[in-house]
Amino acid sequence: MERKDLAILFSGGTDSLALYALAAVGCHRELPRPRHIHLLHMRNGMERFADFPRQRFEMAQRILQKQVSAPERLAESTMVELDMGRLFQGLWLDRYEEIMPRYGGKNLVCVACKVGMHARSVLYGVEHLVPMVVAGYTRKQNHYPEQTAVFMEKIADFSQQFGITTTFPVYEDFDDVMVTRQVLEDFGLPSTGGGERKCLFCQTLTTATESEIGQYLDDMLPRVSRYVEHKLAGRVQEAAMVFPPGR
Repeated sequence: MERKDLAILFSGGTDSLALYALAAVGCHRELPRPRHIHLLHMRNGMERFADFPRQRFEMAQRILQKQVSAPERLAESTMVELDMGRLFQGLWLDRYEEIMPRYGGKNLVCVACKVGMHARSVLYGVEHLVPMVVAGYTRKQNHYPEQTAVFMEKIADFSQQFGITTTFPVYEDFDDVMVTRQVLEDFGLPSTGGGERKCLFCQTLTTATESEIGQYLDDMLPRVSRYVEHKLAGRVQEAAMVFPPGR
């Protein structure tokens, strides 16, 4: 079977780190052994401790090369930082005063941020011929609105429009934090502590239901699709005007 490239949304946290390790050695039933792994780290402009994810990635690379019995079988990996701050602003921050009342006044800032991340991953996948994107979302974190069933289903459908398969292969596997820790410890990787940047919006309260999350996505994803289409076609002005600034 031809080995193809794989992209992983990589925060540097334990779930995305464990997902990277499993993909790199090709030992997860839902992940084909990749030719090359693209770790996509998204910058939304609202984060601190910028060096954490790259340090975690480079450390993991060194450890995995020593841990596996046949280092030549380890997939080559590259970490790429992508800026999606302008898209994040357009999806929420520029017009949240107008947007929030449409969805019961609920806080959907993290949903908007993750939509921006997935839009950038689709653009990257199409432009770099990477047919699959995976994310380390887990059921144990479904209190986060962007890790709910409705979000994952609609994002997968959005990605497929552009020929990109987006999946969440460890959603059930990592339901218990101890499973993630065991996977990491089996590879000799750090199993506690965060290697992710610290976002200003992380852990902010939201009482949004799947209904409100779904309504937001139904409204925004068609616009995001237009944005992606314009970007891929090189229509710079049209792409910029899909999400004009809120001033």
